Amino acid sequence: MVKIFTEKGAITISHDVFTNIAGLAATNCFGVRGMAMRSMSDGLVHLLKREVMSKGVLVSFSEEGEMTIALHIIIKNGINIPVLCESIISEVRYKVESATGVKVKTVDIFIDGMMLD
Repeated sequence: MVKIFTEKGAITISHDVFTNIAGLAATNCFGVRGMAMRSMSDGLVHLLKREVMSKGVLVSFSEEGEMTIALHIIIKNGINIPVLCESIISEVRYKVESATGVKVKTVDIFIDGMMLD
């Protein structure tokens, strides 16, 4: 949880808010098929449904209050990966910072799989 103090009081934002915003922003980028999660039982990577896509997002905070976001994604085949990653980083950073006011230090992207259309 993150607490933001204003002159009118305190605002508490849960981790779920950050993971949902980041996951939604990432999956709206062209070329992203969805969020991914490695299964503990079989070790395989699974494409997550929209309702649980936040499981593919890890959020952590530094002592200075800056946020690091790690995204595990599955992409479409034939996409320019460096361009896609720059687009995702930009979009996620913008959406999270504008919605919450919390500074995003880094957005790390892990491409866990590639799917054919």
